[in-house]
Amino acid sequence: MLKILLYPFALLYGLAIGFRHILFNLGILPVKSYDVPIINVGNITMGGTGKTPHTEYITRLLQKDFSVAILSRGYMRKSKGFVLAKETSSYKDIGDESMQYLLKFSNKIRVAVDRNRCRGVEKLLKLNNPPEVIILDDALQHRHIKPGINLLLTDYRKLYSEDYLFPAGRLRDLKSAAKRANIIIVTKTERILSPLIKRLIEKKLAPEPHQKIYFSYLKYGEPIGIPSLKKVTIEKQYSTIILFTGIANPYPLKDNLRYRCRELISLDFPDHHNYTKNDILLILKTWDEQFTKHKLIVTTEKDAMRLINSPYLRLLKDLPMVYLPIEVKFHGQDKNNFNTQIINYVRKNQRNSSFSSHKN
Repeated sequence: MLKILLYPFALLYGLAIGFRHILFNLGILPVKSYDVPIINVGNITMGGTGKTPHTEYITRLLQKDFSVAILSRGYMRKSKGFVLAKETSSYKDIGDESMQYLLKFSNKIRVAVDRNRCRGVEKLLKLNNPPEVIILDDALQHRHIKPGINLLLTDYRKLYSEDYLFPAGRLRDLKSAAKRANIIIVTKTERILSPLIKRLIEKKLAPEPHQKIYFSYLKYGEPIGIPSLKKVTIEKQYSTIILFTGIANPYPLKDNLRYRCRELISLDFPDHHNYTKNDILLILKTWDEQFTKHKLIVTTEKDAMRLINSPYLRLLKDLPMVYLPIEVKFHGQDKNNFNTQIINYVRKNQRNSSFSSHKN
């Protein structure tokens, strides 16, 4: 019923987006093409498809043979303009996702943020020893850049083909925008995926002839303690796990943790949530209310990036708290096929780091 009531607003939203696409298609709004391989990892839904771990996957794939830079908007950061991440950067400077890239890949790659992606690319290409490949984090809607490869991610349980435009649904772009993708990745699938299910999903997505579809799932690593908090000895099983998250779709993590405890208590905050003192006190209160011996507090790697420098984190200093790292795995032959497609694209498009404008 609510979707029906919101549908007129979704229609207006769709008209506005459609008009913008027409301006790009007619060449009225300019599109820039750069003489460097650019891979865009994006979606047409409002978060929760796994952009960050897939960006990390591609970075690991390429960093051994190529100089890699990741450029993102730096959502929820306090800084302005172009910022090149450095060792002293915090999530307030570059955003939680970029902070995660910075800590995970250390000095092996460059990490930068800029809401104006064209300016961001141009700044990167003017650096000494400019990157040989640039990965755009969440820029499918940013049509001012024409990447060499567009990756469209869609959640296994919430396919974009079965969703609706905001505010009636979670789509932030028209379904027809999916046609610009070279690769569609169905993310967060079950670890065992039957060929029948894959065919059914492919039928629902109805890819264009030029599009490849791959299927991936998330693998959770061993829990990692927060450096400034109490050292944690990890046990195989807990009586109670208190999970707090500020991500769009925490259901895979919840499914994983249910195997580790008898009771899972979940505190769900908005995506990219900036934790306040009251939030930390709520976590502490929830801990105190659980009258069991074997308890653990768990959060996501992305949430941990927003807490590392928080002045309120000390309130939890005596409690066992960890985050769970994640990585992407592909099903069967999809891994080799995907890796080959990405590497071949980068190798075939290595050119001088200069740029030019053109009409799309």
